[in-house]
Amino acid sequence: MSNILCIGAGYVGGPTMAMISKYCPEHTVTVVDINQERIDSWNSDDLPIYEPGLLEVVQQTRGRNLFFHTDIAGAITDADIIFVSVNTPTKMFGEGAGKAADLQYWEKTARDILQNCSKPEVIVVEKSTLPVRTAEAMARILESGHSSTKFSVVSNPEFLAEGTAIEDLANPDRVLIGGEENENGRKAAETVAELYAHWVPRDRLLLTSVWSSELSKLVANAMLAQRISSVNSISALCERTEADITEVSRAIGMDTRIGAKFLQASIGFGGSCFRKDILHLSYLCEYYGLPEVADYWASVVRINEWQTERFFQNILQQLFNTLAGKTITLLGFAFKQNTGDTRDSPAIPLCEKLVGENARVRIHDPKALENARVDLKHLNADISFVEDVYEAVEGAHALALVTQWAEYRELDYERIFKVMAEPAFIFDGRNHLDHAKLFEIGFNVFPLGKTPFKHI
Repeated sequence: MSNILCIGAGYVGGPTMAMISKYCPEHTVTVVDINQERIDSWNSDDLPIYEPGLLEVVQQTRGRNLFFHTDIAGAITDADIIFVSVNTPTKMFGEGAGKAADLQYWEKTARDILQNCSKPEVIVVEKSTLPVRTAEAMARILESGHSSTKFSVVSNPEFLAEGTAIEDLANPDRVLIGGEENENGRKAAETVAELYAHWVPRDRLLLTSVWSSELSKLVANAMLAQRISSVNSISALCERTEADITEVSRAIGMDTRIGAKFLQASIGFGGSCFRKDILHLSYLCEYYGLPEVADYWASVVRINEWQTERFFQNILQQLFNTLAGKTITLLGFAFKQNTGDTRDSPAIPLCEKLVGENARVRIHDPKALENARVDLKHLNADISFVEDVYEAVEGAHALALVTQWAEYRELDYERIFKVMAEPAFIFDGRNHLDHAKLFEIGFNVFPLGKTPFKHI
């Protein structure tokens, strides 16, 4: 029996610890965070994050062997294994601004661990996405004091996709565990592996060096984002040549060397990891004297930004090059379906561009309206957040689908067409809707990477 602690109760820490508590009932699992409001939410049935299946797991384990509170120092004192899952945003000041990771919260956590640990041996597990060789820095901090605790640092990056995090945790492609290349490091990595072995087959537990583990996380996200930017760049070519991006994606996706995942054209990727991790990787390449490699990965982010700009420009051009006084309704604001997470959502720059043209913006999203309010509070503009989708579309000149929520496919578009201003436009930023049917109803429909359906 061990006391397992996670510092950080966000999108990674909360769900991961809930699953460990479910499958490892002999261990006590504690999640701590400095944010009292967030902890209060974890202790209620209104969790701070929306993830299908998460509430059921939390209800099953909370109060049995899963606990949430804010006493970080006290929790560290009793911990045998400490998962560090604090925020590591992109640094926005000083050296490396705009690319490097901001490690101030991570370092503070390392020093808190050093100051408060009392057990003879403690395993510290990096769960946050961190630059390569951060574990080495963690180890140096933990060894810098006069603590009697013997620390081992392990890298265990997450590979969760928001919206399917519980399924990803229950049935992962792999669990990557990087240990220091000495006897204590290998023993610590095996101890962490034993936790996951309660439900993950042994052949999916991949033990590596700590450095390979850290880099693998950055590269995995960079490669996935690269596929999205690649297909988005081809979507622009399809529109110029009257090819169909769906047909092209299907054709290349059937090649077993390529595969079909992450080949859907879209308004652009978002979320907490892709942009941040690519920029970290690019900065790392610059640091090690590889400017060509750094620029290659930075171009993935540039294409993503260009795709959002291209989507906006199409709205502007099709609505007769003026949006002043016109109502544009966004269907969705979260960066993807089945989550309320809006971090780095393409909806944010899209809204900024729309209000820059003096458009009136209405936003509907089944799970992300509160986050949208926070994300757009800096804009002094005519923006409304509407819970009823049919109210949101009334009088609108155009609909812009940003998030591929399943319910948007089931809407009564004949009813919607009747209450919109004419000519009515739909810009499908996810190729999620039935474009031919919408055209029959009377809409002018503009997909991505396809020939538009136009009445005018």
